[in-house]
Amino acid sequence: MPDNKTFWSAVVATGMAALLLGGCGEHGKAASAAPASGLLLSPEDLITLKRQTLASGPSITGSVLPEKRADLRAEIPAVVLAVLKENGDPVKRGDLLVRLDDTAIRDTLASAETAAQTASQSFEQAQRQYERMVRLRTDNLVSTQQTEDAEIRRNTAQSDRDSARSNLVAARQQLQRTMVRAPFDGIVSDRRVSAGDTAQVGKELLKVMDPGSLRFEGYVSADSVGSLGAGQAVSFRIHGYENREFRGEIMRVNPAANATTRQVEVLVSFARGQEQPGVAGLYAEGRIETRQTAGLAIPAESVVRDGDDAFAWCVREGKLRKVKLSLGARDRRTGDFEIREGLGEGDVLIRYPNSALHDGQSAQLPG
Repeated sequence: MPDNKTFWSAVVATGMAALLLGGCGEHGKAASAAPASGLLLSPEDLITLKRQTLASGPSITGSVLPEKRADLRAEIPAVVLAVLKENGDPVKRGDLLVRLDDTAIRDTLASAETAAQTASQSFEQAQRQYERMVRLRTDNLVSTQQTEDAEIRRNTAQSDRDSARSNLVAARQQLQRTMVRAPFDGIVSDRRVSAGDTAQVGKELLKVMDPGSLRFEGYVSADSVGSLGAGQAVSFRIHGYENREFRGEIMRVNPAANATTRQVEVLVSFARGQEQPGVAGLYAEGRIETRQTAGLAIPAESVVRDGDDAFAWCVREGKLRKVKLSLGARDRRTGDFEIREGLGEGDVLIRYPNSALHDGQSAQLPG
């Protein structure tokens, strides 16, 4: 039989264990009864739904190109003596851009000038002779045949003079073609030759464009051409300027579809006062706003997907609520979805929901 000391030690140990177990049980009950921690929200975390105009329509793809552009080509066969402008250089109308060898043409011009002067003198002499014969014929001092012969010589000299003048004009034009000038104010966009190159007739020398005349030259499926018309709004993005949205309107719809792609060309001008990109030839894509409706819209980043269902987190009466949505078409201009059912005007949503949110969680709005 155990002694008294051993007995009382066992009793004390048993009592301490019971006390500790009782304390752990009370703590667990308190933890389970504690409410979930509240969610503190800032204005940047929230969206308040308002009615807005939602646009929809056919897509358009193409390039941003200048309306005023010129491919300057050689009009005479000659050697390139100098190229006076480089790519990107601004030019004024009439500025000399390329100079071609004019040695042979200057010789031709000098010969044409001499021939024109000689022909002019011959005509003047034949004209005086004819006038003299007319006066003598009046006094019956010469025959009719002599007068007619003088008239024929005068007419022949006149034809020779006119032909020589035409040759002189052509020679001067040829000389002018050795100096390639800017047809309008703009910039050099593509230099194709260098000094020493041989330029045949039709060879491309350089390109000049007016950067202030940029427009969106796009294509639309022929299925949608019936709903297009001048003046319709267009929103589009340009590669290289992804963070900017450009606005414009349809200037003209090509009356003929492309025979290969069956697409229709649509010319779109930039909105008045809008800053244009400084580079031509960039790819662009957008949406023509053929239909507009008023309604509620939700940003794509605020929509939570669960299979085929869509949800949004709404703050109502200080609590988070996971609300099922019925979504409509997407506005290609903004990326927002039309809300058909589930939310109303004035509802406050979580802008960027995450998986840590749960239904019924308390939420404190700013202010």
